[in-house]
Amino acid sequence: MDRRTAARLFVAAAVAFSLTACGGDDEPSSSASPSDAACVSRSATAQSADGLSTDLSSAPEVPTTDAAPPCGLEVTDVVVGTGPEAVAGSAVEVKYLGAFYGTGEEFDSSWSRGDDETLPVTLGAGQVIEGFDQGITGMQVGGRRMVTIPSDLGYGPNGQGPIPGDATLVFVIDLVQVG
Repeated sequence: MDRRTAARLFVAAAVAFSLTACGGDDEPSSSASPSDAACVSRSATAQSADGLSTDLSSAPEVPTTDAAPPCGLEVTDVVVGTGPEAVAGSAVEVKYLGAFYGTGEEFDSSWSRGDDETLPVTLGAGQVIEGFDQGITGMQVGGRRMVTIPSDLGYGPNGQGPIPGDATLVFVIDLVQVG
């Protein structure tokens, strides 16, 4: 077997393994919590966020779920804004609430620091985790979006602070300003 054939076999095996790891099974095992269960492939844009408030003047609560987490980034527009759009390189200000997928347990929130507290972010500058950055891109001021972030676009296998390794996260993000 030559090097080219070996390399092709390695790539094919890696692709097959990654597709198997994301599964196609919509049912998590009964002993695993949703964030520990194998992920499922779904559309990157979800259709609705049942149970999530559309009132941008109050802190949202992330709904609980028994569904297996998505394999990739999942974005759900709860309220579509009408103001300027957030694009790569934009300086934006957001309100956010971060919670664990499945339980909805909050681990961080700008709302907990005051109703007027915002987080400034320059999109694409690496100031926040990749999934958070990607989740804001395309929003318009006045919008609320729920973003489900798999571990590989979040804090990865090591986690950070209160976030354990391999955690799937949910952020509810309100776009306040685009500069």
